[in-house]
Amino acid sequence: MKIIAHIQNDFPSKFGIPHQSGRIRELKAKIVFEPEYRKPEAFRGLEEYTYIWLIWEFSQAVRDDWSPTVRPPRLGGNIRKGVFATRSPYRPNPVGLSAVKLEKVEYTKELGPVLYVSGADLMNGTPIYDIKPYLPEADSHPEGRAGFTERIQDHKLEVDFPEGLLRRVPEELRKALVAVLADDPRPGYQKDPDREYGMAFGRQDIHFKVVGNILTVLDVTESINKKPKEK
Repeated sequence: MKIIAHIQNDFPSKFGIPHQSGRIRELKAKIVFEPEYRKPEAFRGLEEYTYIWLIWEFSQAVRDDWSPTVRPPRLGGNIRKGVFATRSPYRPNPVGLSAVKLEKVEYTKELGPVLYVSGADLMNGTPIYDIKPYLPEADSHPEGRAGFTERIQDHKLEVDFPEGLLRRVPEELRKALVAVLADDPRPGYQKDPDREYGMAFGRQDIHFKVVGNILTVLDVTESINKKPKEK
């Protein structure tokens, strides 16, 4: 398997990344290809599609062993499901699959073709193995059952983000950040109302608490995590 590209976005660490692609469409990212794959002819016709599939590596979950069962965080972390009945990163092969919206294909002199996408659930710098077009007539099955996720997929929090703190966030990132917080970035098994959480987003750390169904932002500080420079 050859790495063909890496994604660049505002998640320098795993905490806070959406649990599935497409849940937060406000999230923007771009895909930058390795020099070997910056051939414009390889992208001919891609702009005709609205969505694409990303096949990528759970680079922060690579391990030598595997378990036939996992504990999905959204089920509280204490209920086991078969690994093949979940989308857990801890798998025999750490491969992820995400459908994202293709906003545009930009051809640049320095980086070759660059893909701009929205709704991705990948960490910044995640290696990508392949890209394939999303075909609605073949890939969409709205009547399909969603297993245990049917009970949790509509869970949202009310976000209390004081105006003074929100102004510390770059304007172009505010809408996406609020959507990420409303999606409840905590692991499902953490419900302590006194616990303060910190989530890196862009170049800032967002500090918050959750009491009941209300998430309150406590502070916004400069992050110690820095996004890598473009290759």
